[in-house]
Amino acid sequence: MDATDYGRLFDLSGRRALVTGGQRGLGMGIATALASHGADVWICSEDGTGCADAAERLRIQGLTVRAVTSDVTDRAALSAMVERVTAAGPLDILVCNAGVAPHAGPITSASDADWQATMAINLQSVLWLAGMVLPGMAGAGGGSMIIMSSIAGLRGNRALGLYGLSKAANAQLARNLAVEWGPANIRVNAISPGFIRTDLARDLLSNPAFMERRMAMTPLRRPGEITEVAGVAVLLASAAGAFITGQNIVVDGGTVITDGN
Repeated sequence: MDATDYGRLFDLSGRRALVTGGQRGLGMGIATALASHGADVWICSEDGTGCADAAERLRIQGLTVRAVTSDVTDRAALSAMVERVTAAGPLDILVCNAGVAPHAGPITSASDADWQATMAINLQSVLWLAGMVLPGMAGAGGGSMIIMSSIAGLRGNRALGLYGLSKAANAQLARNLAVEWGPANIRVNAISPGFIRTDLARDLLSNPAFMERRMAMTPLRRPGEITEVAGVAVLLASAAGAFITGQNIVVDGGTVITDGN
Protein backbone atom coordinates (compact mmCIF):
# COMPACT_ATOMS: atom_id res chain seq x y z
CA MET A 1 0.00 0.00 0.00
CA ASP A 2 1.49 3.33 -1.08
CA ALA A 3 0.74 6.83 0.18
CA THR A 4 -2.13 7.25 -2.27
CA ASP A 5 -3.83 4.15 -0.90
CA TYR A 6 -3.49 5.45 2.66
CA GLY A 7 -5.07 8.69 1.54
CA ARG A 8 -8.13 6.78 0.34
CA LEU A 9 -8.71 4.82 3.54
CA PHE A 10 -11.88 6.75 4.39
CA ASP A 11 -12.95 7.55 0.82
CA LEU A 12 -16.51 6.43 0.07
CA SER A 13 -16.72 7.82 -3.45
CA GLY A 14 -19.01 5.74 -5.63
CA ARG A 15 -20.53 3.89 -2.66
CA ARG A 16 -24.29 3.74 -2.24
CA ALA A 17 -25.69 3.90 1.31
CA LEU A 18 -29.02 3.69 3.11
CA VAL A 19 -29.50 5.07 6.64
CA THR A 20 -32.78 4.28 8.40
CA GLY A 21 -33.94 6.81 10.97
CA GLY A 22 -31.78 9.26 9.05
CA GLN A 23 -33.73 12.47 9.36
CA ARG A 24 -32.43 13.59 12.76
CA GLY A 25 -29.95 12.92 15.56
CA LEU A 26 -27.42 10.15 15.16
CA GLY A 27 -28.96 8.97 11.89
CA MET A 28 -28.68 12.41 10.35
CA GLY A 29 -25.12 12.73 11.62
CA ILE A 30 -24.12 9.38 10.14
CA ALA A 31 -25.77 10.20 6.82
CA THR A 32 -23.96 13.54 6.73
CA ALA A 33 -20.60 11.92 7.49
CA LEU A 34 -21.02 9.21 4.86
CA ALA A 35 -22.05 11.74 2.22
CA SER A 36 -19.20 14.07 3.23
CA HIS A 37 -16.79 11.25 2.44
CA GLY A 38 -18.26 10.77 -1.01
CA ALA A 39 -21.11 8.30 -0.59
CA ASP A 40 -24.43 8.59 -2.41
CA VAL A 41 -26.82 8.41 0.56
CA TRP A 42 -30.50 7.64 0.99
CA ILE A 43 -32.09 8.55 4.30
CA CYS A 44 -35.27 6.79 5.36
CA SER A 45 -37.96 7.78 7.84
CA GLU A 46 -41.66 7.27 8.41
CA ASP A 47 -41.98 11.08 8.40
CA GLY A 48 -41.92 11.85 4.69
CA THR A 49 -41.94 15.63 5.02
CA GLY A 50 -39.28 15.75 7.73
CA CYS A 51 -37.08 13.31 5.84
CA ALA A 52 -37.37 15.29 2.60
CA ASP A 53 -36.53 18.52 4.44
CA ALA A 54 -33.47 16.90 6.04
CA ALA A 55 -32.23 15.62 2.68
CA GLU A 56 -32.71 19.05 1.12
CA ARG A 57 -30.66 20.70 3.87
CA LEU A 58 -27.79 18.35 3.10
CA ARG A 59 -28.09 18.81 -0.66
CA ILE A 60 -27.78 22.58 -0.14
CA GLN A 61 -24.40 21.79 1.45
CA GLY A 62 -23.34 20.01 -1.74
CA LEU A 63 -23.92 16.46 -0.53
CA THR A 64 -25.61 13.68 -2.49
CA VAL A 65 -28.52 12.76 -0.24
CA ARG A 66 -32.04 11.64 -1.12
CA ALA A 67 -35.06 10.87 1.02
CA VAL A 68 -37.35 7.88 1.00
CA THR A 69 -40.35 7.16 3.23
CA SER A 70 -41.13 3.83 4.84
CA ASP A 71 -42.64 2.32 7.97
CA VAL A 72 -39.97 -0.17 9.02
CA THR A 73 -42.56 -2.28 10.84
CA ASP A 74 -44.41 -2.94 7.58
CA ARG A 75 -42.52 -5.66 5.72
CA ALA A 76 -44.17 -4.96 2.37
CA ALA A 77 -43.48 -1.22 2.66
CA LEU A 78 -39.88 -1.91 3.66
CA SER A 79 -39.42 -4.20 0.68
CA ALA A 80 -40.84 -1.56 -1.67
CA MET A 81 -38.49 1.03 -0.18
CA VAL A 82 -35.45 -1.22 -0.69
CA GLU A 83 -36.56 -1.93 -4.25
CA ARG A 84 -36.71 1.80 -4.96
CA VAL A 85 -33.34 2.53 -3.34
CA THR A 86 -31.60 -0.32 -5.17
CA ALA A 87 -33.19 0.35 -8.57
CA ALA A 88 -29.92 1.87 -9.80
CA GLY A 89 -27.79 -0.84 -8.21
CA PRO A 90 -27.20 -2.69 -4.95
CA LEU A 91 -26.21 -0.93 -1.75
CA ASP A 92 -22.62 -0.92 -0.51
CA ILE A 93 -23.50 0.40 2.97
CA LEU A 94 -26.54 -0.28 5.13
CA VAL A 95 -26.98 1.57 8.44
CA CYS A 96 -29.86 0.36 10.62
CA ASN A 97 -30.45 3.27 12.96
CA ALA A 98 -34.23 3.45 13.37
CA GLY A 99 -35.12 2.79 16.98
CA VAL A 100 -37.59 3.52 19.78
CA ALA A 101 -37.81 3.26 23.57
CA PRO A 102 -41.56 3.44 24.32
CA HIS A 103 -41.30 1.98 27.81
CA ALA A 104 -39.56 3.36 30.88
CA GLY A 105 -39.47 1.52 34.19
CA PRO A 106 -39.09 -2.08 35.39
CA ILE A 107 -38.98 -4.44 32.45
CA THR A 108 -41.78 -6.60 33.84
CA SER A 109 -44.11 -3.60 33.75
CA ALA A 110 -43.79 -3.29 29.96
CA SER A 111 -47.04 -3.90 28.13
CA ASP A 112 -47.42 -6.26 25.21
CA ALA A 113 -47.74 -3.19 22.98
CA ASP A 114 -44.43 -1.80 24.36
CA TRP A 115 -42.76 -5.15 23.63
CA GLN A 116 -44.15 -5.37 20.11
CA ALA A 117 -43.19 -1.80 19.19
CA THR A 118 -39.68 -2.10 20.64
CA MET A 119 -38.86 -5.43 19.04
CA ALA A 120 -40.55 -4.67 15.72
CA ILE A 121 -38.62 -1.45 15.13
CA ASN A 122 -35.34 -2.10 16.94
CA LEU A 123 -34.82 -5.73 15.95
CA GLN A 124 -37.29 -7.25 13.48
CA SER A 125 -36.84 -4.46 10.91
CA VAL A 126 -33.07 -4.94 11.04
CA LEU A 127 -33.40 -8.64 10.31
CA TRP A 128 -35.83 -7.92 7.48
CA LEU A 129 -33.45 -5.35 5.97
CA ALA A 130 -30.56 -7.80 6.16
CA GLY A 131 -32.58 -10.33 4.18
CA MET A 132 -33.60 -7.72 1.62
CA VAL A 133 -30.27 -5.95 1.15
CA LEU A 134 -27.39 -8.35 1.81
CA PRO A 135 -27.98 -10.76 -1.11
CA GLY A 136 -27.64 -7.89 -3.59
CA MET A 137 -24.65 -6.54 -1.70
CA ALA A 138 -23.01 -9.95 -1.89
CA GLY A 139 -23.69 -10.19 -5.61
CA ALA A 140 -21.89 -6.89 -6.13
CA GLY A 141 -18.79 -8.08 -4.29
CA GLY A 142 -19.48 -7.16 -0.69
CA GLY A 143 -20.07 -4.20 1.58
CA SER A 144 -20.74 -3.08 5.12
CA MET A 145 -23.80 -3.31 7.38
CA ILE A 146 -23.85 -1.24 10.57
CA ILE A 147 -26.42 -1.85 13.30
CA MET A 148 -26.94 0.79 15.96
CA SER A 149 -26.93 -0.83 19.39
CA SER A 150 -26.43 0.93 22.74
CA ILE A 151 -24.58 0.65 26.03
CA ALA A 152 -28.06 -0.06 27.44
CA GLY A 153 -27.53 -3.51 25.94
CA LEU A 154 -24.28 -4.02 27.85
CA ARG A 155 -25.47 -3.50 31.42
CA GLY A 156 -28.57 -3.61 33.57
CA ASN A 157 -30.78 -0.56 33.56
CA ARG A 158 -33.60 0.42 35.94
CA ALA A 159 -35.47 2.50 33.38
CA LEU A 160 -34.63 1.15 29.93
CA GLY A 161 -34.57 -2.60 30.40
CA LEU A 162 -36.78 -3.44 27.43
CA TYR A 163 -34.85 -1.11 25.13
CA GLY A 164 -31.60 -2.59 26.44
CA LEU A 165 -32.83 -6.10 25.70
CA SER A 166 -33.50 -5.17 22.08
CA LYS A 167 -30.10 -3.51 21.78
CA ALA A 168 -28.30 -6.53 23.23
CA ALA A 169 -30.06 -8.55 20.55
CA ASN A 170 -28.83 -6.07 17.91
CA ALA A 171 -25.23 -6.72 18.90
CA GLN A 172 -25.76 -10.48 18.74
CA LEU A 173 -27.47 -10.13 15.37
CA ALA A 174 -24.39 -8.30 14.09
CA ARG A 175 -22.18 -11.19 15.22
CA ASN A 176 -24.42 -13.78 13.61
CA LEU A 177 -24.72 -11.93 10.32
CA ALA A 178 -20.96 -11.35 10.28
CA VAL A 179 -20.38 -15.11 10.44
CA GLU A 180 -23.05 -15.89 7.85
CA TRP A 181 -22.06 -13.21 5.31
CA GLY A 182 -18.32 -12.91 5.85
CA PRO A 183 -17.51 -15.36 3.04
CA ALA A 184 -19.38 -13.00 0.69
CA ASN A 185 -17.09 -10.13 1.78
CA ILE A 186 -19.83 -8.45 3.80
CA ARG A 187 -18.82 -7.01 7.14
CA VAL A 188 -21.45 -6.54 9.83
CA ASN A 189 -20.78 -4.54 12.99
CA ALA A 190 -22.68 -2.79 15.76
CA ILE A 191 -22.06 0.59 17.35
CA SER A 192 -23.07 1.15 20.98
CA PRO A 193 -23.23 4.86 21.83
CA GLY A 194 -23.31 6.10 25.38
CA PHE A 195 -24.73 9.47 26.44
CA ILE A 196 -24.57 11.63 23.30
CA ARG A 197 -25.49 15.30 22.89
CA THR A 198 -28.64 15.05 20.74
CA ASP A 199 -31.99 16.83 20.69
CA LEU A 200 -33.55 13.85 22.46
CA ALA A 201 -31.07 14.30 25.33
CA ARG A 202 -31.78 18.04 25.70
CA ASP A 203 -33.72 17.73 28.96
CA LEU A 204 -31.03 15.58 30.56
CA LEU A 205 -28.27 17.88 29.34
CA SER A 206 -29.97 20.78 31.13
CA ASN A 207 -30.42 18.81 34.38
CA PRO A 208 -27.44 19.67 36.63
CA ALA A 209 -28.02 16.83 39.08
CA PHE A 210 -28.20 14.24 36.32
CA MET A 211 -25.17 15.64 34.51
CA GLU A 212 -23.04 15.70 37.65
CA ARG A 213 -23.94 12.10 38.41
CA ARG A 214 -23.54 10.85 34.83
CA MET A 215 -20.30 12.66 34.12
CA ALA A 216 -18.81 11.23 37.32
CA MET A 217 -19.45 7.82 35.75
CA THR A 218 -17.70 8.80 32.51
CA PRO A 219 -13.87 8.97 32.51
CA LEU A 220 -13.81 11.65 29.80
CA ARG A 221 -16.17 13.74 31.97
CA ARG A 222 -18.34 14.96 29.09
CA PRO A 223 -21.16 13.80 26.84
CA GLY A 224 -20.29 12.50 23.40
CA GLU A 225 -20.93 14.38 20.19
CA ILE A 226 -22.86 13.12 17.18
CA THR A 227 -19.74 13.50 15.03
CA GLU A 228 -17.89 11.09 17.31
CA VAL A 229 -20.42 8.35 16.60
CA ALA A 230 -20.64 9.25 12.91
CA GLY A 231 -16.87 8.97 12.60
CA VAL A 232 -16.99 5.35 13.76
CA ALA A 233 -19.66 4.64 11.14
CA VAL A 234 -17.38 6.04 8.44
CA LEU A 235 -14.55 3.83 9.71
CA LEU A 236 -16.75 0.73 9.55
CA ALA A 237 -18.10 1.62 6.11
CA SER A 238 -14.72 2.37 4.54
CA ALA A 239 -11.50 0.61 3.59
CA ALA A 240 -10.09 1.72 6.94
CA GLY A 241 -12.36 -0.84 8.60
CA ALA A 242 -12.01 -3.57 5.99
CA PHE A 243 -10.79 -6.21 8.50
CA ILE A 244 -13.34 -5.41 11.22
CA THR A 245 -16.45 -7.56 11.42
CA GLY A 246 -18.74 -8.98 14.08
CA GLN A 247 -17.75 -6.30 16.58
CA ASN A 248 -19.77 -4.08 18.90
CA ILE A 249 -17.82 -0.83 19.08
CA VAL A 250 -18.62 1.16 22.22
CA VAL A 251 -18.56 4.95 21.90
CA ASP A 252 -19.26 6.14 25.44
CA GLY A 253 -16.30 8.06 26.82
CA GLY A 254 -15.47 5.04 29.00
CA THR A 255 -18.76 4.82 30.90
CA VAL A 256 -19.07 1.03 30.85
CA ILE A 257 -15.48 0.40 31.94
CA THR A 258 -15.30 2.79 34.88
CA ASP A 259 -15.68 2.12 38.60
CA GLY A 260 -17.58 5.41 38.88
CA ASN A 261 -14.72 7.33 40.54
